[in-house]
Amino acid sequence: MVREKGTKYVAQNKKARHDYHIESTYEAGIVLTGTEVKALRAGRASLVDGFAQVKDGEVWLHNVHIPEYSQGTWTNHAPRRVRKLLLRKDEIAKLIGKTKEGGRTLVPLSLYFKNGYAKVELALATGKKSYDKRQSLAERDSKRDIAREMGRRIKGRTD
Repeated sequence: MVREKGTKYVAQNKKARHDYHIESTYEAGIVLTGTEVKALRAGRASLVDGFAQVKDGEVWLHNVHIPEYSQGTWTNHAPRRVRKLLLRKDEIAKLIGKTKEGGRTLVPLSLYFKNGYAKVELALATGKKSYDKRQSLAERDSKRDIAREMGRRIKGRTD
């Protein structure tokens, strides 16, 4: 079988960028079972409640929902099981130090296949306050209005 090339996104956590200030991102491999890989290749996963945690020098992914494979048998996996992430030791050491500082958490941003391997993009993030969320929504709306006006002026409309 020919190995896949490029990147194929399975799931993205759009709410994470709204709820958190993203400080840095890391790409990690995931330890999966066979039916989990087949379910992911079918494009089924949810990162909404997911988070990562460092325990005993290893990084673990919690609450990521990968539904059972429809054609699987008794070998099917538990949909919300804890999954081990594959990172280098120096990256894990950085994450241990930064998450112990307080107020920071590890949030999965996206789940994808890169050259045939399942990967997750982790973000070291701090939670936003409600006024920060309102401010980012206001900025996005104003940028959209500005882009709309510029498009009208370019087209020559002055409605």
